Amino acid sequence: LTPANGNDDRLTVWIAAVKATDLPHLHTFTRGLGLDRDAVNAALTHPFHNGGTEGVNTKTKLIKRQMYGRAGFTLLRHRILLG
Repeated sequence: LTPANGNDDRLTVWIAAVKATDLPHLHTFTRGLGLDRDAVNAALTHPFHNGGTEGVNTKTKLIKRQMYGRAGFTLLRHRILLG
């Protein structure tokens, strides 16, 4: 889904269609979307995201898990900075 103006309106129409069906799992999903609708609308309409930051965090956690119990902070720091 490419972020664009009007996606939030399309989501509202989709949620209404889901509520008209007999699919309880999708009802639960749409209730979850409604709990933080402002954030969902922002994700659907704005082209900005923090995917790069999340990727760096995931990679850092992976290296940390691999290094657990093997060496000190200095080597961990070097692996993160050079990797």
